Amino acid sequence: MIIEQIYTGCLAQGAYYIESEGQAAIIDPLRETAPYIEKAKANGATIKYIFETHFHADFVSGHLDLAEKTGAKIIYGPKAATEFEKHEATDGEEFKLGKLTFRVLHTPGHTPESTTYLLLDENGKEHAIFSGDTLFIGDVGRPDLAQKAGSVTKEDLAGWLYDSLREKIMTLPDDVIVYPAHGAGSACGKNMSSETWDTLGNQKNTNYALRADMTKEEFIKEVTDGLLPPPQYFAKNAKMNKTGYESFDVVKDRGARALSPRAFEAVANETGALLLDVRDKAEFVKGFIPNSIFIGLDGSFAPWVGALIPDLKQEILIIAPEGREEETVTRLARVGYDNAIGYLEGGYNAWKEAGFETDAIDTINVDEFANRFDKELNILDVRKPGEWSGEHIENATHFALDYINKQMGDINKDTTYYVHCRSGYRSTVAASILKARGFDKLVNIHGKFDDIAASSIPTTDYVCPSTLKS
Repeated sequence: MIIEQIYTGCLAQGAYYIESEGQAAIIDPLRETAPYIEKAKANGATIKYIFETHFHADFVSGHLDLAEKTGAKIIYGPKAATEFEKHEATDGEEFKLGKLTFRVLHTPGHTPESTTYLLLDENGKEHAIFSGDTLFIGDVGRPDLAQKAGSVTKEDLAGWLYDSLREKIMTLPDDVIVYPAHGAGSACGKNMSSETWDTLGNQKNTNYALRADMTKEEFIKEVTDGLLPPPQYFAKNAKMNKTGYESFDVVKDRGARALSPRAFEAVANETGALLLDVRDKAEFVKGFIPNSIFIGLDGSFAPWVGALIPDLKQEILIIAPEGREEETVTRLARVGYDNAIGYLEGGYNAWKEAGFETDAIDTINVDEFANRFDKELNILDVRKPGEWSGEHIENATHFALDYINKQMGDINKDTTYYVHCRSGYRSTVAASILKARGFDKLVNIHGKFDDIAASSIPTTDYVCPSTLKS
């Protein structure tokens, strides 16, 4: 028996490769199929099943391309209506994989079709569960992503989740291993551990949602409390996973088209494509193509793309470090942005050497910020609400990056703003978006918020109403 977790840090997502007697199954695959196919080929195995735990909202799954290339059967649990061919399993149905058996446990709550797959070893003993977004390490799936106005509420879904956990999962032996679909950093839960697997017994002892004495009413209140609005692309990705999508190979070929600086400029003018610069933040602020947006590959790239680019069909032109162009196309496609139409050959340096116009963002470190600080400065804190409420600079304004497109009308293009986050990544993203929209009076701060808090700059954990000064 082979069980391998294939973890993708950018999405905090775990896919799984399981193999027995020359037969393999893939659980919750990402969009690019090559890693799974190559692994099976290297082991002399045939991919027999593709198990999907639910309609993922935070990424586009690779089930369709993988089935097309391998002939494997796509398996969903009950109530999973799709526009493509698949097997809709019944609760308790079993699937043989070599000497192993997968048993379907319908565990609605995160979504109505959410399903956990129980793996039985060659002796029929319960070995592991692949719990999708039903049970995480330290948390459970949020119940608000599949609610329907006037039909199913988040409270309804939370009640279903309570029953699923206690009737289907918590009754299993304590030594069963829990393999979830996500870890810390995913927006599919609110309190996930950085650990990516655990025993069920330990989760019963440590996971707040599995407390033995917890009533259904308490559970519903706790799992629905403090949920932030889901990223705007979640519903769109879930729809793609239900209805289908363009082949990843076609998407990759379209995006991996090298364009000279002159051709890049021409395509940008002809199409109105978004210019997406994915280099390191320190390189970007020193020089970039005017009106380009920074979302660096070496941060939480795909989730920020999904949160900040409203239209999945938006045409995108890429400015990337040389050698990372195809990676950028792949990571865009993982969250449904399939219309990358080319990249700048030779990167930003080629653009600059060709004599085309460039721009820059005034960027300072924490020490310089401390030297300039006074209470009259207009400071935009682009961190998340929880970070802001924990500690923030006195008199700063909370301007969360997640909602920048909605908040932009609240600030003044004639005012100078100092922009900061926890490290400088999100502040650079925010500054690039503001700069592209005509906000030229920006000072971006690179450095750790811990260093800001340790400096002479006054901070507070008191959440008070804050108004934008103009």
